[in-house]
Amino acid sequence: MNVKTILLCLVPVFAQAQGFAGLGSGADGFAIPQPDPQFSFPADHGAHPDFRIEWWYLTANLKDADGTDYGLQWTLFRSAMAPQTQEGWDDPQLWMGHAAVTTPDDHFVTERLARGGIGQAGVVADPFAAWIDDWRFDGIDVGTLSATGPDFGYDMQLTASGPFVRQGKKGYSVKSASGQASYYYSQPFYDIAGTLHLPQGEIAVTGTAWLDREWSSQPLSGDQTGWDWFSLSFDDGARMMGFRLRQTDGADYTSATWIAPDGTPTPYEDGSLRATPLEVSQVAGRDMPTRWRLELPAQGVDVTVQAINTQAWMTTSVPYWEGPVTIDGTQSGTGYLEMTGYE
Repeated sequence: MNVKTILLCLVPVFAQAQGFAGLGSGADGFAIPQPDPQFSFPADHGAHPDFRIEWWYLTANLKDADGTDYGLQWTLFRSAMAPQTQEGWDDPQLWMGHAAVTTPDDHFVTERLARGGIGQAGVVADPFAAWIDDWRFDGIDVGTLSATGPDFGYDMQLTASGPFVRQGKKGYSVKSASGQASYYYSQPFYDIAGTLHLPQGEIAVTGTAWLDREWSSQPLSGDQTGWDWFSLSFDDGARMMGFRLRQTDGADYTSATWIAPDGTPTPYEDGSLRATPLEVSQVAGRDMPTRWRLELPAQGVDVTVQAINTQAWMTTSVPYWEGPVTIDGTQSGTGYLEMTGYE
């Protein structure tokens, strides 16, 4: 990749705009999510270039034969400078990939940047394929997943054991009191198995994975500085998604979805979820809450969420914390935590 490509990819990331990473800036002629979306599959597994930002975000909780916990991340981001596509270097669609593996003692991370229009990165809806360079995610119900970095890699197989789940109000996920929103659905029922390629050798692992699909043009309000996002897989087969968006005035905006073992979602609006930091760790020179109490009283949830590795810092163009967690309390299980906007 040449320097011009890298700079063009980073323009929207480092632009001086509102909200965390510019996600609160104006929509600038892009499409805006509307209530009561009518998703169409498999088409909506693909890209939506008339929206400004979009991601295919997969995390996995894994164990090896000895019971050691691992985490895995594979993410493809699309960011647009204009709501259109075209062939060649003038295409305004920009792509960024993040891959990571977390162990109890180490956190491996790498990043890829690409320009649209030249085949280096993209997404095809049917049959589903998402890629950036040699990283690939092929197949949406039964598929394969791979990525490589300077000191790690993985090759995995995925099988969905439940339905896609619409987050928020039938897929319309409100993010602020002023009404910013995204289209958002998940596949939280993947079984996953494969091989981690780490400095100590190849490790066979199995576990569960969670895919988030989200697109918008202004998902945050200008006074929101970052978020704490949880995807929790309980041992009884239920799932829960929840997030807390932090504001400059010290207030929070929260949302949650309870997902029954059969995939039936129950959405909960602002104020229903309580997310309380319990323990802070020093991470990359800043204080990060790596142990939490999560409460969703309407479902009888009162759990403690603990990072498997407190140092799961993503040293990417926009740095953030992302790693696997364990769950104890009224429910037990495993999950993933993402935290952004901590200075």
